[in-house]
Amino acid sequence: MKFLLNPLRLIYCLYAFLIFVTLMLLIFPLVLIATFRGKMRGGNFIYKLCRVWANVWLFMIGIRHKNFFEETVDRNKQYIFIANHISYLDIPLILKAVRFNTLRVLGKHEMKRVPIFGYIYRNSAIMVDRSSPDQRSKSVRQLKSVLNKGVSIFVYPEGTFNETNYSLKDFYDGAFRIAIETQTPIKPILFLDTYDRMRYESVFSLNPGRSRALFMDEINVEGLTLRDVQQLKETVYNKMQEVLIENNATWIKNKN
Repeated sequence: MKFLLNPLRLIYCLYAFLIFVTLMLLIFPLVLIATFRGKMRGGNFIYKLCRVWANVWLFMIGIRHKNFFEETVDRNKQYIFIANHISYLDIPLILKAVRFNTLRVLGKHEMKRVPIFGYIYRNSAIMVDRSSPDQRSKSVRQLKSVLNKGVSIFVYPEGTFNETNYSLKDFYDGAFRIAIETQTPIKPILFLDTYDRMRYESVFSLNPGRSRALFMDEINVEGLTLRDVQQLKETVYNKMQEVLIENNATWIKNKN
């Protein structure tokens, strides 16, 4: 049976890749036009285009996504959204999960080197080069500037894929420091099934099925100071870890 499934999986993955690229090429002319509207207005329009791209692609490859809420998201409120990072699918599912018309995602600067996709990515996201202190500082300033303009932001506090046997990798301070400095509440999201749909080890592990995003209760930072960054980070980490374990996230082998 496994012998038969491998060719079918390969065909499915090639089909998914073809649809992904075709949709990207279809929206690219509109992205080019949007870049002339400026960073903010153009970026907002590109984000909407990318949401359509993600919606169509996920539908056509048979991934059924549903959001769940411990607490309703207030669309008139700004948040710093954070989420666990375990799969390449986490990126398109941001667009499926967070239905805000204005959002900026903190993304890896390496992605901007990818032809066409990189152009779209760098015009709709904020790039960060974690190897450069100057570039990290620049991305923090950009994130604060976006928040000051009334736009929510999305950050993966683990920085990269969680390739451990634990529920989460250690968090960076950035998102929590920005939350305190701008007094913006944190809204954790858990992607519960992306590891099962596509493992980080290979894009050829992609398969159809369910996808769930769980929006946790917001974390209020009102009155906190920079002395509270570590405590805030630990509090959020522990809450996210607890819910991932409760939901039997399949990548967790060590629950300590």
